[in-house]
Parts: sequence; C-alpha cells; structure tokens
Amino acid sequence: MPQLFSPRANILSKTLPLYIGALPFLGAWAIMHTTPWTHAVDVAPEQPAAFSHKRHVDDMGLDCRLCHSGVEKTSFAGIPATDTCFMCHSQIWPNSPLVAPVRDSYATGEPIRWNRVNKLPDFVYFDHSIHISKGVSCYTCHGRVDKMTLTSKPNAFEMKFCLNCHRNPEEFVRDASEIYNPEFKPQGKETGTKLVESYGIQKGQLANCSICHR
Repeated sequence: MPQLFSPRANILSKTLPLYIGALPFLGAWAIMHTTPWTHAVDVAPEQPAAFSHKRHVDDMGLDCRLCHSGVEKTSFAGIPATDTCFMCHSQIWPNSPLVAPVRDSYATGEPIRWNRVNKLPDFVYFDHSIHISKGVSCYTCHGRVDKMTLTSKPNAFEMKFCLNCHRNPEEFVRDASEIYNPEFKPQGKETGTKLVESYGIQKGQLANCSICHR
C-alpha cells in the first residue's frame, strides 16, 4: 500500500501542538504590547516635589518657554533649574511646605531629581527644536498638559504615532504664532498644506528610516 503521508508529517504532528499552545501567549503579548497601560499612558509618576502644570499654565498663564527655555534651540526641551523656580517662589509662597524641595535645592545647590515622564528608546533620534521651528506644537505630542495637575503622557510614543504626523504634516502644523496656544483649533487641510510649503517641509522624506534612526 502506498504511503499516504511523507516523513515530514511526523515532525508536523509533534510540533503543531506547540504552535497551537503558543497562540494564547502570543495573543496576550500582542494585547499587552499595544495597551496604553503597558506604555504608562495617563500614568503620572511620583515626583520629588509637587508641581502642577495646570496651576502654572492654565491658571496663571505662564508660557511654556519660561521653564522649558531650550525648546526652540536644542534637542532637549530642558528641565528648569531651581533658580528659575525661585524667580517667583522667593516671593510667592516662599514658606509653603509644597515649595520645601525647591527651597532646599536652592540652598544646597543640589538639583531636584525629577522622574522622567516621556521616554524614547535609545535608538530613536528626536529634536524638539526642529519640530517647533516647523510648526509642531507642544500640545500635539504632550496633549493638554496645561490642564494636568499631575503630569503624565497622553500618548504612547510608538513609531505609528510619529509616522502619522510625518506622513500627514498638513494635519498638524500650525502658524508660528499658534504653537504655544493650548486653545488652538485645526485650520483645515488647505491652510495646513500652505504651511507645509512655507516651512519648507520635505514631506516625501519624512518617512525615511534615517530621519529618526541615525
């Protein structure tokens, strides 16, 4: 009687249960990898000092650049030195317990060690200044940080998040006068397309791997 199955069928019969058994684990991994919880979205890490963006930006109207002074000139937006905090807090709430870490830092010269909220992998290159100069607002990536009492990240900064903007910059860029405006309303694709041209954005090159991976 001729052989119905090749010798490979024996190997398949032994390995197939392994593959089937692995499917639930692969599915669970895929779900965990894509959930906001895994990426700490909307999770505010504990900080050494109480700081509210809502109080400083929304309530008092402070500009982002007062504290993040390097955002237009360097790749890193910058964490304000204690001297910057003390420009105001030497006069405003100088004796408040909430300001104690700032006072101690100012007195000792030891910087406050803030816990980072937004992290990118080491293999990703990112420059704040080029995004600002091309009309991308702080709020595009960081969300309505002006409404945050405790600072958290509103987006999982995966590659698809970045590519969505890189492939469709006309949907996200703003006029330079609106970059720091939290109440900005989208201006429409036609205006966005004109801004892309005026900023000299090379849309066809933005999805190249070397733009972010150098």
